[in-house]
Amino acid sequence: MKEKLFNNINHILIFVGLILLTIVLSFLVNRFFKRQIRRSTALMNTDPTNYQFLRHLIIALIYIVGLSISIYSMPELRLLATSLLAGAGVLAVAVGFASQHALSNIISGIFIVIFKPFRINDRLKIGDKVGVVEDISLRHTVIRDFENKRIIIPNSIISQEVIINSDFTDDKICKWIEIGISYSSNIELAKSIIKDEILNHPLHIDPRTDIQKNNGEELAPVKVIQLDESSVNLRGWAWAKDSADAFIMGCDLLESIKLRFDKEGIEIPFPHRTLVYKEKLVSKA
Repeated sequence: MKEKLFNNINHILIFVGLILLTIVLSFLVNRFFKRQIRRSTALMNTDPTNYQFLRHLIIALIYIVGLSISIYSMPELRLLATSLLAGAGVLAVAVGFASQHALSNIISGIFIVIFKPFRINDRLKIGDKVGVVEDISLRHTVIRDFENKRIIIPNSIISQEVIINSDFTDDKICKWIEIGISYSSNIELAKSIIKDEILNHPLHIDPRTDIQKNNGEELAPVKVIQLDESSVNLRGWAWAKDSADAFIMGCDLLESIKLRFDKEGIEIPFPHRTLVYKEKLVSKA
């Protein structure tokens, strides 16, 4: 009796020890990968996408192997697992139906990491959602929007979406600076103001190749793109090194161009409404 009790306590201790060892090992692996990712990203400016996904995969494998060994170390649980395997056919069908979405997300996550339609730190637009990819796990992709909220999208869903990736292959961004002026304003003066402000902005870059420069291709051209009902619409082409700089540059240029237009007498049209009051005619008796 005592020997049986001792064996049971021994098995319980082994089971608890294996569970704790699994948790500690997964914590250490997670901490190691996070440190390596931060170091490689900061020092070598490498893409952390593969390392992040590998981190999630290894931690999942540690939990699966650790729990399997823990269950096998308990004779009672081992018998339960054996009896469940006796009905493996029914169990496989049930597990298959229950896990098809989870498996689909894992496979989609693997395809995302292999083919890289987007990477961690890429700026994406999915439908009306815009944000920066923060993490790609086995099940979902985490996107941080510009209000610091997290948008969590299952990998199987994001794989089927049309994605606008601002940082795919080439990080440079062409920011259109579009402003309408009145028909009575000086078009050439307005174009020169827009071009000057673009060229003088510190975040503006020269995207031209040596061949384009030798061919005399214009830097920061400004063109008339439309004759609207009440305005002449102008567009300036401004380039920034990435989408974040392009956003800041675009905001700055709209403000500085507006101030220059006010100073130089260039009118930006806005809707006018004319109200006509009709006096009510009162007939005299």
